[in-house]
Amino acid sequence: MPGEVIDRPNPQPLPSHIEEHVLSLAVKLEKAKLDSSIAKSLQEFRRAANYIAAAMIFLHDNVLLERDLAFDDIKPRLLGHWGTCPGLILVYSHLNLLASVYDQDIIYVVGPGHGAPAILASLWLEGSLERFYPQYSRTKQGLHNLITKFSTPTGFPSHINAETPGAIHEGGELGYALSVAYGAVMDRPDLVVACIVGDGESETGPTATAWHAAKYIDPKESGAVIPIVHVNGFKISERTIYGCMDDKEMATLFTGYGYQPRFVEDLEDIDGDLGASMGWALSEIHRIQKAARSGKPIVKPRWPVLILRTPKGWGGPKKVHGEIMEGSFHAHQVPLMAAKKDDEELKQLREWLLSYKPSELFTKDGSVAKDILKIIPRDDSKKLGQQIDTYGSHEELKLPDWKSFGAKKGGQASCMKVCGEMLDQIFVDNPHSIRVFSPDELVSNKLDAVFKHTGRNFQWDEFSNGQGGRVIEILSEHTCQGFMQGYTLTGRTALFPSYESFLGIIHTMMVQYSKFNKMARETTWRKDISSINYIETSTWTRQEHNGFSHQNPSFIGAVLNLKPTAARVYLPPDANTFLSTLAHCLRSKNYVNLMVGSKQPQPVFLSPEEAESHCRAGASVWKFASTDGGLNPDIVLVGIGAELTFEVIEAAAMLRQKAPLLRVRVINVTDLMVLGLEGSHPHALSHNDFDALFTPDKPIHFNYHGYANELKGLLFGRPNLDRITIEAYNEEGSTTTPLDMMLRNRVSRWHVVDAALKGAAVGNEKVRLDMHELRSNNSHELKKVSDYIMKMGKDPDDAYDTPNFASGERTHRDVGYAD
Repeated sequence: MPGEVIDRPNPQPLPSHIEEHVLSLAVKLEKAKLDSSIAKSLQEFRRAANYIAAAMIFLHDNVLLERDLAFDDIKPRLLGHWGTCPGLILVYSHLNLLASVYDQDIIYVVGPGHGAPAILASLWLEGSLERFYPQYSRTKQGLHNLITKFSTPTGFPSHINAETPGAIHEGGELGYALSVAYGAVMDRPDLVVACIVGDGESETGPTATAWHAAKYIDPKESGAVIPIVHVNGFKISERTIYGCMDDKEMATLFTGYGYQPRFVEDLEDIDGDLGASMGWALSEIHRIQKAARSGKPIVKPRWPVLILRTPKGWGGPKKVHGEIMEGSFHAHQVPLMAAKKDDEELKQLREWLLSYKPSELFTKDGSVAKDILKIIPRDDSKKLGQQIDTYGSHEELKLPDWKSFGAKKGGQASCMKVCGEMLDQIFVDNPHSIRVFSPDELVSNKLDAVFKHTGRNFQWDEFSNGQGGRVIEILSEHTCQGFMQGYTLTGRTALFPSYESFLGIIHTMMVQYSKFNKMARETTWRKDISSINYIETSTWTRQEHNGFSHQNPSFIGAVLNLKPTAARVYLPPDANTFLSTLAHCLRSKNYVNLMVGSKQPQPVFLSPEEAESHCRAGASVWKFASTDGGLNPDIVLVGIGAELTFEVIEAAAMLRQKAPLLRVRVINVTDLMVLGLEGSHPHALSHNDFDALFTPDKPIHFNYHGYANELKGLLFGRPNLDRITIEAYNEEGSTTTPLDMMLRNRVSRWHVVDAALKGAAVGNEKVRLDMHELRSNNSHELKKVSDYIMKMGKDPDDAYDTPNFASGERTHRDVGYAD
């Protein structure tokens, strides 16, 4: 069957069966007549921007059409998306006017990121491009550079990205614009973010949830978002859901979300309609904010939302070869794909471009006609491309000395509990520049100490309304990630704690963000920003009560795949190392930090001072658990991850009793990146340092929290890899006991002992002599423990007692209850 065939442009939705009176939910406004000079300026700005946007897709030369258009003037590859551009430019022109008239700080977040030509054209007209890129000056040569280099290796790409002034969102993967916009206005009381959400993007799950983001905005402390739903009716090759919903359906939908919907759809006077609607939206925002800031907040305020209905590809070719173009999905990308070789399409392109009358919009030297400049803010700081919050407003955190929150060496402590205590103080010291975004898991993850001096910031809840809480909990990882991105990219610091198994939900979001930040670092004008920080807890090792679905450490691999300039993965083994790591990550800039740790009580192996030294090194010999402090080992045992390291410590203690002639060096790795090949990562150990730590030639056994292939990838290229064995999470799990999780994944102390015996026997004749007997007895013990767990449904009572290598005694440890 052929694809969808439409018989008319811009088809309207079929009528719904909802009663007519619901249309009273939509805001009605008196249409105010725009000042004629302002109306002319708006129209000319749009004509100029639409001309440039279309020319960027097609023209290789002759950018002002100073001679007849020829095939040689057309680019060899036609890349770009025209369909969304007219709508984006329409909104841009009115945001300029809004910023000028009200002296308002505005950021423009664009969901349809493939509409880059629209934004770049507008930025060129307002002079923001030439501020950051002198080669794109408002001259004939500057315009030539912009148009001819677009979507080539030496110009701007086809999607909005970090190279685009004013951008804080890359819309390549749809769904996140709205949550990013709401994150950006938090703790920025004077900021307005206009967020245009395409009707295609509106079909994504993240966008559907993000409509609830307004419920987390306290108008006393934060700015506001003007959401603009751009309903042009079509996706790449099909109509959109919103495009098939009539005004009654849309009005009831957005009223239910908690908004006041205003339809902008008068195509005969779109400037009058949109201008009045923009003014109304801003006045509503100011009304809501004034009430909150005067001590009389409006409970459940209904924020404005604009629903903009304009044709897809508005102003482009009506038909091409008899096929409907404007007002259909055919306008989505390049309307005239054969313009370089087809006479008819070349003729249509020329007529289309000339319809904007470029000779009236640009002077002979290529500069902009004066009438266009009237709606552009005179103050550069108010221009959409030069808002300081989008590129240069980073706020340093005031951090306490983490050692003051340290746990006593030799005791036991939950990593999350001690971190919660430190975060509580950080919130007190930084009341407007750090937030936690979490999927309703802070208490479960034992970070609830943060609530000593703050609360949750959920404005529709009478028990947390208007209290300035630093914590936002919403059961949408996508929304948490979007909030964090918007908050971070506008200069603040955020923390995202989560169950380990569910961080993977935002894997591609994190990757998209990392790409944006990579390109930002390559510009000369974007300043440093805080790192984005993930705490991954409730890990697979202690999700024995929730079952297989909750056992998934794959997010580690997602971060490892990032550029080494960004990727940072830490697995602190105890409370003090986690405190040190958290303080470091909150101070750091431009990274993606992943911290993996346990929420249950763990032995405190290192003092605060030792922990600081250990974290600075990234890995070190734990002499207390090693034979003769680790000298001349037969085997090197490496623990990576809190519970996995505990099993290594237990194995080392067992080996002292069972095989006293076996010499062990115990190492903990807290910074995963040190294992990479020399030069592969800034933290990677040199060959000499690696050999000093792990020995040049002795067998090494890794007991690793994540997947074995991650370690194999890091270690690839190191000499003598055949001496290395790895046990790691092996996709085995169920609802069972903590120790059984270790057994099932072959990372238990008995598995470590077995690996040690096999490895040590290679170079130690005395161990090899008794290896078979020792391994047999070890296997017997393993089976007895496994049988006990199966029969009793619990671990042996002493399974988690902590060995004391100096005294030979053991300290009882409660493994912690499942929650």
